[in-house]
Amino acid sequence: MNPETILFIDHAPAIGGAEQSLLLILQHLDRRQWQPHLACADGRLAQAAQSLNVPTHIVPLPRLRRSRQFSRDWRVGSSAISKLARQIDAKILHANTVRAAIYAAPAAKTARRPFLWHMRDFWLSENTPARLWGDKWGKRFLCLAARQVVANSQATARHLPCAKKVTVLPNAIDLSRFDPNMDGRTLRSQFNIPPDAPAVGMVGRLRPWKGQRRFIQMAAQVSQQMPETHFLIVGGSPFGVADGYAEEIQTLIAKSGLHNKLTFTGHLDDVRPALAAMDVFIHPGDPEPFGLVNIEAMAMGKPVVAFAHGALPEIVIDGETGLLVKPGDADALATAVLTLLRQPEKARKWGKTAVAA
Repeated sequence: MNPETILFIDHAPAIGGAEQSLLLILQHLDRRQWQPHLACADGRLAQAAQSLNVPTHIVPLPRLRRSRQFSRDWRVGSSAISKLARQIDAKILHANTVRAAIYAAPAAKTARRPFLWHMRDFWLSENTPARLWGDKWGKRFLCLAARQVVANSQATARHLPCAKKVTVLPNAIDLSRFDPNMDGRTLRSQFNIPPDAPAVGMVGRLRPWKGQRRFIQMAAQVSQQMPETHFLIVGGSPFGVADGYAEEIQTLIAKSGLHNKLTFTGHLDDVRPALAAMDVFIHPGDPEPFGLVNIEAMAMGKPVVAFAHGALPEIVIDGETGLLVKPGDADALATAVLTLLRQPEKARKWGKTAVAA
């Protein structure tokens, strides 16, 4: 029996958390039953899919919210997806992002194919809805159009108005790629971090909602109590956002007196060496629909300190694999970090528990 075709759709040229999860699906999909195709923008995601022997079709899907030709761009992108779905005889259209879903919904109707919406965000725009009414009606439209909705966490599912259609399927990682015994001295040497200094770090795109400001506030407080501690901020702007935020963070680091104690690595293609170099991992951001890097840190044997909101309570077991603290409270973050740094045996024990979680 010939495998059935699935058309996966993603708007991003770069690779973020949603794209990492998509690539894992493409890698492990049973090719005896399903033949994946990917429609996406030209860039690193397309290259990664091609390396997995996935037929890849370059279909630009511009951001409609900023488009001066909203109707035209939507019509052109949707028509391209619909035409492609018929050409490859796709049995299912799988939209991996919100923007992909907005294009895929009318395309699926035109092509008379079922449409699956994989919802990996709380809102239809960057983490917070620019207009609540637009977010409300956009979700209703996509829920009506989708045959089935997959949410990456219970927290994400609670944001959707179509509970009967929603299946919660948490994101996953390939555990074979993560070694909790990896030597972190290589990255420490690369960035001149003292080999024996306690190290506290975070990983995330350079966007305000990822919490770099709160991380710096926490670091300043921890440094007063344990001046030997070193801090790492790992992340850049893989999607090409240039808004001066990186410069703001550098300025804040200098004003906080941390310029010799905080390493700003920029974007790293592989974050595993950075995670290996840390003793405690921090998630200081706004509510996350999932937060893939948290389970990556746990797979590397690191206890996680995070705010108790979004999907983090579904990931971190408070008092067993890390600590959950009051949302938005940098003081509480600092207190939790100091607790673990002052009890390194407990931190290592929780890290081992995290690997098995």
